[in-house]
Amino acid sequence: MRLLIKLISHNTTDISLNYNYALSSAIYSLLKFGSPEFSEFLHSKGYISNNRTYKLFTFALKFESTQLVNNHLKLISPIAYLYISSPLVEDFIKNFVIGTFENQKLEIYAEFIKSAFKIQQAELLPQPTFNGKTHFKMISPLVLSKRSGIIDSAYYLRYADDINEINRILNQNLINKYNAIFNKPYEGNGVTLTWDLDYAISALKKNKKLSKKVTLTKDLSNKIDVVGIFCPFFIEGDPELINVGYECGFGEKNSMGFGMVYTDN
Repeated sequence: MRLLIKLISHNTTDISLNYNYALSSAIYSLLKFGSPEFSEFLHSKGYISNNRTYKLFTFALKFESTQLVNNHLKLISPIAYLYISSPLVEDFIKNFVIGTFENQKLEIYAEFIKSAFKIQQAELLPQPTFNGKTHFKMISPLVLSKRSGIIDSAYYLRYADDINEINRILNQNLINKYNAIFNKPYEGNGVTLTWDLDYAISALKKNKKLSKKVTLTKDLSNKIDVVGIFCPFFIEGDPELINVGYECGFGEKNSMGFGMVYTDN
């Protein structure tokens, strides 16, 4: 299930470029109004599948109009939109809606910049039906990684990497989420992702990057650079698994605002 939250800035003119971590924290704070126990469980534990932890939600923040000034965003328009999605209707969506009505504000504090927004409206978005091949566009970057090197660091896959490796990692990620949501083993045939080559070729001709680096900032001494792919794609296969990606986010680090898509089918 997916919500669209309309925000109006309140005594706010600036927001940090690296707002993802702070916005994720603000979402947990809103969840507390509906259920402090669930918010604490999701934040500190989450759902375990195949020895990996999943929060089973994703989000993306879109501004009506901004400009980049001194490494932060200046709000030209006071209007912003928060997209938030999860398959956990009773635990996540319901409690988040309670939080929006109880609190009616959202505050993001990142890199010494406090950005406050009033929650003006919450809208439930229609659920698409997935049959056959579906075309998705990115609202936030798709992050996929594998372990690499002697120090076992994360290597973030790029658009030009082997599509077979991208599909292998993507499928395992979706299957793990499926198992966590439904508490049963996945028995389907998976999905296949192919890039939108028309978009990719056009973007590369214009020297437009198909990847995007985002810095997750817990505090100024704790920063992590994440590289995601920002390219539309087609996906076909099991509709249930596609829906898991749509509701939870495709790829990794969804609860930090990655992997949210929409379809124009």
